[in-house]
Amino acid sequence: MLSRRYFMFGTLLTGALPLPSVASLKRLGYQSPNEKLNIAGIGAGGQPLSDMRQCQGENLVALADVDWKRAEQGFKTFEKAKRYKDFRQMLDKEGKQIDAVVIGTPDHMHASAALACMQAGKSVYVEKPLTRTPWEARLLTQAAEKYKVATQMGNQGYSHDATRVACEIFWSGEIGEVREVHAWTGRASWPQEMTKTPAPSPVPDTLDWDLWLGTAANRPFTAGDEDYKKHIADRDARRPRMGGGGGNPLPAGAPQRGGGFGGNNDFGFFLPFNWRAFYDFGSGLIGDWGVHILGPANWALQLHPRHLLSVECIKKNTLPPFTFPDELTIKYEFGARGSMPPVTVYWHHSPNGDAYAPSGMTVEQARKIPGKGPQVGPAGGGFGGGRPAGAAPAGGAPQGPPANLPRPPQGIGYNNIFVGSKGYLGTSGRGEGVGLLPGERWAEYKLPAEYLSRSPGASTGSNHAAHVRDWIRACKGGAPACSNFSIAGPYTEWLVLGAIAVRFDGKLLWDNAKGEITNNKEANKLVRPLYRKGWEVKL
Repeated sequence: MLSRRYFMFGTLLTGALPLPSVASLKRLGYQSPNEKLNIAGIGAGGQPLSDMRQCQGENLVALADVDWKRAEQGFKTFEKAKRYKDFRQMLDKEGKQIDAVVIGTPDHMHASAALACMQAGKSVYVEKPLTRTPWEARLLTQAAEKYKVATQMGNQGYSHDATRVACEIFWSGEIGEVREVHAWTGRASWPQEMTKTPAPSPVPDTLDWDLWLGTAANRPFTAGDEDYKKHIADRDARRPRMGGGGGNPLPAGAPQRGGGFGGNNDFGFFLPFNWRAFYDFGSGLIGDWGVHILGPANWALQLHPRHLLSVECIKKNTLPPFTFPDELTIKYEFGARGSMPPVTVYWHHSPNGDAYAPSGMTVEQARKIPGKGPQVGPAGGGFGGGRPAGAAPAGGAPQGPPANLPRPPQGIGYNNIFVGSKGYLGTSGRGEGVGLLPGERWAEYKLPAEYLSRSPGASTGSNHAAHVRDWIRACKGGAPACSNFSIAGPYTEWLVLGAIAVRFDGKLLWDNAKGEITNNKEANKLVRPLYRKGWEVKL
């Protein structure tokens, strides 16, 4: 069993126990945590709008979005908020009124926007992944320490009880030493594997394309062409479309996120969602779902770039010229961490179902037994990687997804497996599902005593709301948020190294002290991005 001394050390490293307060409303002239925050948004549609909707009870005072068609719903939702296209102008003109900022731009703009806000003394909530590149992740970690503002990355699973229970189960010694972890998702729902860029097309009147590119190299705008439409149609016909973090095929006729043809002209070649596929703008499924699914492993196993030895893409179905491939496996090797032995973490894109199953255990044996075993946290937690298949909500009876959504994975019910010397621990999606394998072991299991504090608002049933509330509490002088940048920065740093490894053959060796890949000069050039003139950043 792991010692209590180690446990306390581990929890301090993760920031789960209360630590000295960061920047607060009191420093800004407020006297009470009951005072309302004045919040601005960089990004007014899609995910940032969803984040801002969780800021109930606060004031939304300003919104900046380069695409006013995409921002339309946010503008309607927060009608009194001042509107801008350039977040820098918003900070200049509204800065005295703004306490905190929600940032939900494409990945390549996270570091630039977040750093500008922190330098202006604003607390920040930044969507996952924290940054597109390892260097930027370290930069924001250093910036949060320097500017003393409240920070949070939008990996909501860190606020779910199940993620914390997974840590407690592992730290209790229940599954022994872990030297191997397998995590996976399905195929990206957005188009990938294109081999050519369509001819330029007119920029929509509602979009400032130069501002959208921001730090990235200049290139013409394109909404796609007939070849692009055919690529999407052929891709969908070739393999089942994937949804959420569970890796399960969507049924025929289910809506698809991304692509944009077939009547949805809101989506083109690059945006508003397809940018995730591109090396220059996103980090693919590694940053989109890997940051969620690997969260319990990062927390429980105390993974950190200072312990990372190497990263390698050991499998890929193809190597597209400017997007991520659909199928791949990335291998991360970490050294010993305190009393924990070295561990190898595998990240799989597995369109055909479970990427890993315990040896000698059938799928039926691995699954939870419906209605039996501990129910952890509020039932649900969101489809797309919530409760494992057949798990029971509070009250006993298993509960399926809403009728308009596809069913959860029908495999083993997990997409993150800790392989222990004494057994297996599984989690699913953002961490909302946790259990021991086989299912009969979970059916008889009694949870260890709670040691990690629970997120404020976790009992509401929405880990998204709880995660935002955790940050708001930190903004008002409370304990640091559970995924503040001292945690989210190092996590993102090692994770997005995998996005670099995809583009090369062979093992990439990591020198954490220098923040460099030591054995591949071309790969090392990608650790730090080249910023377009006028967009350079400095701590």
